[in-house]
Formats: sequence, C-alpha cells, structure tokens
Amino acid sequence: MKPDFEKMELIPAIIQDFYTKEVLMLAYVNEESYKYMLEKNETYFYSRSRKELWHKGETSGHYQKIKTMSLDCDKDTLLIEVEQIGAACHKGSHSCFFNKIKTSENDYNQITKKVYEMIQDRKYNPKEGSYTNYLLDQGVDKICKKIGEEATETVIAAKNENKEELIGEICDLAYHILVLMIDKDIKIEEIERKLGERHKIEGNKKVQHQKGEY
Repeated sequence: MKPDFEKMELIPAIIQDFYTKEVLMLAYVNEESYKYMLEKNETYFYSRSRKELWHKGETSGHYQKIKTMSLDCDKDTLLIEVEQIGAACHKGSHSCFFNKIKTSENDYNQITKKVYEMIQDRKYNPKEGSYTNYLLDQGVDKICKKIGEEATETVIAAKNENKEELIGEICDLAYHILVLMIDKDIKIEEIERKLGERHKIEGNKKVQHQKGEY
C-alpha cells in the first residue's frame, strides 16, 4: 500500500513527534521523496516554492528520524511520526505551530513541554530583560548555582509543612532544571525515554531504583 500519486502529484504529510504526539509541521511529498523516506528512514519533502526535493535537516542538522508512517483511508495524506533532532521549525521552535489563535485560559496540558519550548525560544530569540536569557548568558555555573539554591529552598519548604510554599519551590526548581536542559541540549523526550526504560515493572515485582528499574 502506498499513496495514490496518480490522483495527487503532491501528498500532504503531517509530521508528529513520536514521543509526545505533538504535531510538528506540515509538508508535501511527491513519489520521489516518498521513495527516499522508505530507503533512508528520514524525512524528505518536495518544496513547492523552490520546486525541488529537500532533505529535512540537511542544512540545519535538525533531522527527523522516521518511527512510523501511516496512510489515510483515501491514500492521499501521510501521517509520519518522527524522532525530532533539534527544532522542527526553521525559526527555532520545536513545532511550527507556535502561533496560538485560540487557547483555553486554564489549559495546562503538557505545561512542562510548553515552558521548555518558551525557554528554547528565548535561546534562539533573545528578549531584552528576560530572566531566562540572563541565566543562559551567564552559563552553566550560574544555572547550577540556582538549581542548588532552589533545591535547598524546596527542602526547607517541605520541612515547614507548608504545601503552597512547597509547590512554589518545586516549580522554581523544575524551571531551573529545564533551563539547564536547554543549555545542555537535553530534550524532554530523552528524559521521558530514560524514565520509561527504568519504569519496567512486571506484575508485583519489587521496584528498584539503584542503577536499574524503579
């Protein structure tokens, strides 16, 4: 089974993050780029503006390694799940769909991911007066110092038995850890993958946490 290129010379391809299921971008595929994807296991598209084949990441290094590829019922749309290396968007964002038109005021779905993307955006698009940019400009020593301070404050809040204070300190600690991840080019997906590897629990076996399963 393959796309019906006789019906449509260019097939739209929805590119989705394999780990988070976030939609990253929309591009177009012709028969040649489709064959390249099957052969190379990385995304290849056809540029409608340049009228040529292009290998995603060839210039930027932000390749997309194909994990799964699905075809819709009419055989004229592809859904490609990828492991995204770097940013999918040429403007530096993980996803091209960062221009919000309508959102829920209390939409906290994947909030950790959203904060991560905000920090990542600050790295590529610095903003004057941004505390995030201040930390990134100061470098790893300053970031690690702040993590140490926030970890200590988290412990103190826990000992004080003040839940709201503790929640605030945990948030501060999490934010600074995300800044460190961006500084060291560590993706949330890499942390999730490692957690998943350690979280292999079968039945009621004892959960280990020293250099193995949790």
